[in-house]
Amino acid sequence: MSRLPGPSTPPQATALPRPPAHATARARLGAADRPQEGPTDLRLVPPALAAWVTAASMLGAAPAWVIGVAVACLVTGVVLLLWRGRAGRRVAIAAVLLCVAAAAASAGLHGADLRRGPVPGLVREYATVTAEIEVTSDPRLTRPRVKGDHMAPASVLVGAEVRRVEQADGTTVATRTPVLVMVDVGPGRESGRGGAEVGPGAAAWLRLLPSTRVRVSARLAPTMVEGDRVAGVARVSGREGPEVVAEPSGVQRFAGRLRAGLRAATEPLPGDARALLPGLVVGDTSRITPELDEAFKATDLTHTLAVSGSNLTIILALLIGPPGLAQLVERRGLAPRLGIPLRTTAVLGGVLTLAFVVVCRPDPSVLRAAACGAVVLLALATGRRRSLLPALATAVLLLVLYDPWLARSYGFLLSVLATGALLTIGPRWSAALQRRRVPPRLAEALAAAGAAQALCAPVVAVLSARVSLVAVPCNLLAEFAVAPATVLGFAALATAPVALPVAKVLAWCASWPAGWIADVARAGAALPGSGVDWPGSWGGAVLLAVVTGVVVLAGRRLLRHPWWCGVCGVLLVLVVVQPPPLTRVVTGWPPPGWRFAVCDVGQGDATVLAAGDGTGVVVDAGPDPVLVDRCLRTLGITRIPLVVLTHFHADHVAGLPGVLRGRAVGAIETTGFEEPVDQVEFVRREAARRHIPVTQAVAGEERRTGALAWRVVWPPPSSPPGVVGGAATPEPEGPNDASVTLLVRSGGLRFLLLGDLEPPAQQALLRSPAGASLGGVDVLKVAHHGSAYQDPELIRRVAPRLALISCGRDNPYGHPAPGTVAALRAQGAVVLRTDEDGALAVVGTDGELRVVGG
Repeated sequence: MSRLPGPSTPPQATALPRPPAHATARARLGAADRPQEGPTDLRLVPPALAAWVTAASMLGAAPAWVIGVAVACLVTGVVLLLWRGRAGRRVAIAAVLLCVAAAAASAGLHGADLRRGPVPGLVREYATVTAEIEVTSDPRLTRPRVKGDHMAPASVLVGAEVRRVEQADGTTVATRTPVLVMVDVGPGRESGRGGAEVGPGAAAWLRLLPSTRVRVSARLAPTMVEGDRVAGVARVSGREGPEVVAEPSGVQRFAGRLRAGLRAATEPLPGDARALLPGLVVGDTSRITPELDEAFKATDLTHTLAVSGSNLTIILALLIGPPGLAQLVERRGLAPRLGIPLRTTAVLGGVLTLAFVVVCRPDPSVLRAAACGAVVLLALATGRRRSLLPALATAVLLLVLYDPWLARSYGFLLSVLATGALLTIGPRWSAALQRRRVPPRLAEALAAAGAAQALCAPVVAVLSARVSLVAVPCNLLAEFAVAPATVLGFAALATAPVALPVAKVLAWCASWPAGWIADVARAGAALPGSGVDWPGSWGGAVLLAVVTGVVVLAGRRLLRHPWWCGVCGVLLVLVVVQPPPLTRVVTGWPPPGWRFAVCDVGQGDATVLAAGDGTGVVVDAGPDPVLVDRCLRTLGITRIPLVVLTHFHADHVAGLPGVLRGRAVGAIETTGFEEPVDQVEFVRREAARRHIPVTQAVAGEERRTGALAWRVVWPPPSSPPGVVGGAATPEPEGPNDASVTLLVRSGGLRFLLLGDLEPPAQQALLRSPAGASLGGVDVLKVAHHGSAYQDPELIRRVAPRLALISCGRDNPYGHPAPGTVAALRAQGAVVLRTDEDGALAVVGTDGELRVVGG
C-alpha cells in the first residue's frame, strides 16, 4: 500500500508519475463520462409523444372538443400533482396530461386562425376580393408538369397572411388569416429564379421578401388538401407586379442581401454546382432542375437540399471542434486556437445559431432544424450520451407546442426519426462493427447511414411509393463532401456582400464537393436497380418496417460469417447494377434479336427501333425522363443515330432529357408544325445544350442504318396546307394531325408508327401516294394511345397482325377505347397494351412474329 503525503508535504514532492493531460481531463470529467454506461433517461419521451399526437389530432377538431380535452387534462394533471403521498408514477402521468392540455390549447388556437374573420366565408363563396397581405415565406416558382398532352403552366407560390380585406361597401376589415397565394405566370421572356421564363409581373413576385406587405386583387378558392395550414388559395394574375404597401423588415432585408449575394457568387459555376450550392447552404432549391431533383429523390439524398440540423452542426463543429472533445483540454476548432474560453465559445455558438435562423428564414422548418441541430450538438459536447434523448424529446415538445402544424409534417417526422436513429441505434451498430474489426470512422459512417435509413425508409415509402436500394452507399459517398461544401458555401455567403470576387473564389472551391454530390445522385439514380416499387400507404410502411427488422436480425448473424457477407454483397450489387447479359438470362428481357420495343412510360409514347448492338432509333420520348431513361437502359441502348419526335405534345417530348442522358445522339427530327410553342422551345433548348442538330421530317424521306430502313409517309412537304397527289390536303387542326408517321422495315417485318394521327389526317394519308404501300403491315403502333378517333378504312387497309397501344394505367381519357380494340381484333390483330402488359418487344422475321413483355 502506497504511503500518501502528509499535510505538510507538497503535492509535487510525491513520487507518483504525472498522468498525461488527456487522462487528467478525463478524470475531471469522470462524473460526466460514467453516466454513459447507465440506463437511458426516457422520462421526457412520453410527454413529447403525447403532445405530438394531441397536436396532430386537435388541429381540425371542433372548438368545444378541444376545450373539453384541454380542461379535463389540465384539471386531472393538477389534481395528481397536488395529491399527497409518494410521487413516483403519479407525477409522470401528470406530466403527460399537462403536456396534452398544452398541446390541445395550442392546436386549438392555431386551428382557429383558419376560421377567424371574413376570409373563410369568402373562400367558400369563391369571391374576388381586394386585400392587403403580408408575405410569410420566400416565393417559389413551381415547375411545369405534364398533364395529358400539354404542360400545365407554372405558378409562383407565396405563403402569406391576409391582414386587411376590403368589403363590398368599401369598409376595410382587419384580420390575420393564412392563405396560399398562387400567381399565374404571365407571358414574357424575363428569366425567373431557376431559369424558367416568366413574365415581368411574375418575376417581380419572385423578388418579394418575407414581411413585405402588398395589395392584391385575388380570387379566393378552397384548398385541394384537407387539413392544410391555410384557409384557402388566393389566385392572382401575374401580368402585373404586386403593389407594395410596406417594405420588408430590416432583418429580412439583411437576410435577402446575403442570399442574393450567394446566388450572385454561384452564378458563374457549372450547372449542377450552381443549382446545388444554395440548397446545401440555405435551402434555396429554386435552381434545381426536375432531372436533378428526381435523382436526389431516387437516392434518398433530398435531405441535403433542405435546411437541416446537420448544416448548423457542421458550422458549430468548425467553431468548437469535434463534439466529443468540447470540454477536454485537447479540444480543437477555431475557438480554442484563437484562445476563446469555453463560455464565450458557447455565446458565439448561440450567435451563429441565431444568424442561421435569420438567413435561412425563421419559418417552422428552419426553427426545427436549428433546434434539433443545436440540441444534438450540445448533448454531444457534454460527452453524456444519456442526455441525448431527453434533449431531443425537449426539442420536440417545445417545437410542437410552438407550432402544432409540425405534428402533421412529414419533414418533421423524418427529422426526428433520423436524429433518434443517430442517437440510439447508430452508436450500438458502430460498436458492433468495430468489434468485428471495421475501422472506427468507417464503422460510424456505416452505422449512421444504416440506422437513419432503417427508421426513415417506411415514411419515405409512404411519400414516394418506392424504396431506394442505393440510399446507404450514396449517402456514404456524399457525406464527406457535405461538410466542405457547406463550410465554403457559408463563407461565400458571409463574404459576398463585402467582397464578391472573394465570394466567387470560395464558391468555385465549394463547387467541387457540390458537383461530387450531384454526380453521386445522378450515378445512383441511373442504376437499373436503384429502387423497387412499394405500396405507398401506411400498411406498406408497416410491411417495410417488418422487412427491415428481419434484414437487421439476419445481418447480425451474417456478420459472424464474412464469406456469407461477401456473397450477399455481391448479390446486392448484381441486383442494383443488373448487367444486361445477366438480366437477359434471368428475366428474358430484352429478348435476343428484338427489333421493335414499346416502352412503358405511362400516358405517352416512347418506342425504339433496334439498329445494331447497343444502337437504336428512338421515336418519341414519353412524358417522364426517368421512365424513358430506365427503358433505354434495360434495352442496352447507348447510341442513338436519330431521335424522331412525331409532334410536340408534352406526352411525346417531355421525356427528352432522359433519352439524351449519357447517350451519343446524332440528330433530332421533328414535325414542321411547331405547336405548342413552349414545347418547341423546350426541345430546341435541350438540343442546343448538347449541340445536337434539329431537322424536319417530310413525306418521301428515306433512311437506313444497318438492317433497319424507314420511310417518312406523313406529313407531306406542303403540309400545312397543301396538295398531295392532286387532292387537297387539310390543314391540321392541331399538332396530332401533323404527326410524323413512319413505315419501317426490319428483318423482313413491316412496322407502321402513326404517332397521334386523327381521322382527317388518317384519311388524307390513305389518299396520298404512300397510301398504296400501307396494306398488310406486320406491326401497327396504334395512333393516339388507342383513342376512339380512328378511321375504320385505315384499320382495314393496314390489317396488322399485331397492334400495340401505349397508354397509362387508369388514365382519365379512357384510352384505349373499347371500340378501337374491337375493330383491331375484328381484322385479326392481336392487341397488346402497355397499361396491362408492360413494356413490349417484337421479335421475329418475315415468317415468324412474337412479342415479349418486359
